[in-house]
Amino acid sequence: MDFYGLLQDHAAIFLLMLTRITGVFMISPFFGSMNIPIYFRAATALAFAAVLFPVVDEMGIAPAPESMLMYAAALLSELFVGWLIGFVAFVSFAAINMAGKIMDMQVGFAIVNVMDPTSGQQIPLIGSFLYNLSVIVFLVVNGHHIIIAALAESFRAVPLLTAEPSLSLAAIFTDFTAGIFLTGMKIALPVTFAILLTNTGLGILARTMPQLNIFVVGLPMHIVIGLGMLMMVVPFFVLFLDVLFNEMYGNINIALRALR
Repeated sequence: MDFYGLLQDHAAIFLLMLTRITGVFMISPFFGSMNIPIYFRAATALAFAAVLFPVVDEMGIAPAPESMLMYAAALLSELFVGWLIGFVAFVSFAAINMAGKIMDMQVGFAIVNVMDPTSGQQIPLIGSFLYNLSVIVFLVVNGHHIIIAALAESFRAVPLLTAEPSLSLAAIFTDFTAGIFLTGMKIALPVTFAILLTNTGLGILARTMPQLNIFVVGLPMHIVIGLGMLMMVVPFFVLFLDVLFNEMYGNINIALRALR
């Protein structure tokens, strides 16, 4: 049987595969960016499904549901599996965005927002810088290949029509969400600690020199010290991203094991 005949006879399975791949492209970093045209993302998802279909078909797939209602439920299940892979990858970038917001709040840039073309939302200034830097590093170290590899491996770890969400999945979601705040605080800790020492010094200075207008001195000092500390931290931040992206792949495996 030729390839096109195989697609025609297994159209239902092919649509289930396409639905899972589409779920990844909805939220995952880079692939789910809003500045990438929707038609390009749809065509890429279709190309991935066409390439992976012969490999997945050889694994032996359960027959597709015959009723339309059961098939719609299967489509939603596969969409959730793909969305879960993209969500776990998105958690790392959400932690980076959280760190940028904390830094902006400490430095004094919380009121300054810029438009992020990848999400279509306004994000703080330092948060935008860290996020865009992370996307560049993500592409340079072939992090997008990690997502593609995780997507291909998901058909082996969780075959089509076999996903069974368990109670452990709720605990995993809780841990990943809590990890956003924990990782964000770790990234923002150097700048936050520097601003804390600055505020302590300004408080002592205000007590010893009451005639000094502490607000006039403190605001630009926060900016100078915060940006200076950020310049010192950026090289270590890039090294930290390598660890964060490696942890991302492990978290995807943990999430997929919860669906078996």
